[in-house]
Amino acid sequence: MSDTSRASLARAVYVLHLVGLITGGLTAIAGVIIAHINASDAPPPLREHFRFQYRTFWIGLLYSFIAGITTVAFIGWLLMVVITIWWIVRCARGLSALNRDVAPNNVDGWGF
Repeated sequence: MSDTSRASLARAVYVLHLVGLITGGLTAIAGVIIAHINASDAPPPLREHFRFQYRTFWIGLLYSFIAGITTVAFIGWLLMVVITIWWIVRCARGLSALNRDVAPNNVDGWGF
């Protein structure tokens, strides 16, 4: 697979993640599967994008689980808003880095 088609695939995964906010995560699941499958044999900048994408999914799932538990105390609803903003910012940062043909910053980080 050429680097151009892998870059297009990475771009599609970011879009799937963002659309997942509307579809209840269904497209994000497809995106994380694509990212996991392609991460191992992608060239260095794109490998980091795929890692960033599947880390965004799994960390977001953990954060959402914690927010779901805390909805009983009503703080979970606020956390869900923060997680949604976090998700959008991470995807936007990733897309921006992909358009510049560089790896995203702080791939191993848990924050924005």
